Amino acid sequence: MRGVIRQRALIIGGSVGGLFAAHLLRAAGWDVAVFERSRGDLADRGASIGTRPELFEIMGRLGIALDPSIGVAVRARICLDRSGAIVHEVPTPSVNSAWDRIYRPLREAFPDALYHAGMRLERVEQQGERVVAIFADGAHQEGDLLIGADGIHSTVRRQFLPEIEPRYAGYVAWRGVIEESALTAEEHTLLFGRMAFCLPEGELLLGLGMPGRGADTRPGNRRYYWIWFRPVEFQRALPRLCTDASGICHGTSIPGPLVRSEVMGELREAAVAKLAPQLAAIIARTAQPFPHGIFDVESPRIVFGRVLVLGDSAFVARPHVGAGITKAALDAQCLADALGRSGDLPAALAHYETERSESGRRLIARARHLGAHLEARAAGIGVDIRAQRPEVVLAEYGAAGKLL
Repeated sequence: MRGVIRQRALIIGGSVGGLFAAHLLRAAGWDVAVFERSRGDLADRGASIGTRPELFEIMGRLGIALDPSIGVAVRARICLDRSGAIVHEVPTPSVNSAWDRIYRPLREAFPDALYHAGMRLERVEQQGERVVAIFADGAHQEGDLLIGADGIHSTVRRQFLPEIEPRYAGYVAWRGVIEESALTAEEHTLLFGRMAFCLPEGELLLGLGMPGRGADTRPGNRRYYWIWFRPVEFQRALPRLCTDASGICHGTSIPGPLVRSEVMGELREAAVAKLAPQLAAIIARTAQPFPHGIFDVESPRIVFGRVLVLGDSAFVARPHVGAGITKAALDAQCLADALGRSGDLPAALAHYETERSESGRRLIARARHLGAHLEARAAGIGVDIRAQRPEVVLAEYGAAGKLL
């Protein structure tokens, strides 16, 4: 009888969003299969992430015990002026972790037999109450539901919303990490345990401690992470940043080892001219920083019959809110709970769309607000100096719980 057959969900994308959905739907009684485009280990992707209580709660619901020891405690936010002096400080307890500290336990707890790597989705077809995923190798998979968790360039979203493309924000983020042991004693005392901001006109840099290699959180084995937002024109300047020494342009980002020496020199000169000397010195010692363009995505719909998108496939907020992984986890939780409460799949999906679309739009709006002065500078519009006052930036940066 149909009533005793478990419903099947096809999950496109095996990163954190797809794994959260897979775990939560399995716990709700669904048969699930995950299809990931990459063949390699995803644990090396990503860098520093902020954590939130909601993330710990959802991991605990899955039986994966996490607590604040997974990261580096941050006790306060400080703003440094051009001389390196603290001009403002706000006590703001938080925990900063690393992307692989969330991904790896999710992946290790998921059965290998249900995780299919090297599977590139070509298209989706819907046939009555069934949905079919068609892959590049000719394989077909059928299910009752298909979940697109395949990131900012989602194949699933592109099929149903071809007009929606990632929107360039007008600026890039330079990112880099150095070993905790590479900090001087003075730098360590000032910076570790704090989130440090520098606010050159129309720009923003922040730095903070994060777990070391292999998610090591032992003192002395951690790392220091920095991210510097800088306005960059899209048509010519961004391709120049992302072109290697052989003349190949890598799109809107480029791996650190391929950044040309003259581009690296320009970055370090700008750091000396614009930043607190402590952070300029750290940037000078960072071996392979890399730039990537900042984009956001706002989907007008996230459910298409028996197909839906979640996480970065649905909404991508600029990194100022520091909530991408938590949002993906909450998307997956909302979906699983809606399906668990209702035997009416269309009604459950309608609930999911209403609730998570509203949350996604709020988060996008918040991130755009936090990056407005950066975008204005990129567009050649006068920067609102009030938006860069240390007391405003330190108080507002991030995402309040009500946004999620």
